[in-house]
Amino acid sequence: MQDHYAALGLPGSATLADIKKAFRQRASQYHPDRNTSPDAPQLFRAVQSAYEVLSDEDRRKTFDDNRRRGLLDDPLATATDIWHNYLNQALQ
Repeated sequence: MQDHYAALGLPGSATLADIKKAFRQRASQYHPDRNTSPDAPQLFRAVQSAYEVLSDEDRRKTFDDNRRRGLLDDPLATATDIWHNYLNQALQ
């Protein structure tokens, strides 16, 4: 799965304004008419795809959910954090 946040150089907590700004910068940087690199068209398509997903509220929520499920660096640490947060809220 492609990480759309990485394509735009943003953290997962980025706002819609951050996403729009990063898209404009990256699209300008990788546009094939401006960038002669052989990778430019592929990078430009990745930036467009990232913007299409992250700028739509429903698609972004689905992506974030799938990202949390599929991009776990350390599943044990993630599970520990989830239970720790749950127990803290339950005991308050």
